[in-house]
This record gives sequence, C-alpha cells and structure tokens, in this order.
Amino acid sequence: MKKGVLEILILKLLEGSEKYGYQLITELRDKGGELFSLKEGTLYPILYRLEEEGLVTSRWSTPQGRELSKKYYKISGAGEHTLQDAAALWKRFSNCVDVILETGQQ
Repeated sequence: MKKGVLEILILKLLEGSEKYGYQLITELRDKGGELFSLKEGTLYPILYRLEEEGLVTSRWSTPQGRELSKKYYKISGAGEHTLQDAAALWKRFSNCVDVILETGQQ
C-alpha cells in the first residue's frame, strides 16, 4: 500500500473531534475491517510523528474517580490542510490504479 495511508486515515478520523488512541484503533477496525486492524505499537509512533510535524495536537484528560488519564489527539489547522492535499492526491492515485487494473494489458 502507498506510504502515508494510515496517516491520512488518522487525520480524517480526528477531523470531527478529538479522540484517544484506543478510540482510533477501534474506529479504524470498525470502518476498515481486518485491513486496518492496528496494534498500539503501530498507531502511537504515527501519532507522535504527526504531533512532531504539527499536524495534530494533544492534551491529557483529568481523571475522574478511578478513571485513568487519557491522551486525546486533535487535528490542527496544518493537519486539516495536509489532509485535504493528501486526500486529493490519494483520489488521483487510486483512480489511476483503477484505470490500469481495469484496462490491463492490451
């Protein structure tokens, strides 16, 4: 698969609201099936890299009662621009692959 697809998907999932890591893993699995069934060891390095690049921001929740603190991630303005550009590029890439697969060798 094309490099960067997981980053695009994570940015897209964060577009509407902030989420913590396990929410992202669950949502990817629910929407993408086994194809996007990620482990924490795959997801968190991507989130850290996106944060270092300024594409997402994070905050720790304040635990209530016996609840543990969770780190929530949210897409930044730069992340929204990157998502738009990456999604447009992915659509062009995907369309070209579809054309080649449909026409094959002639």
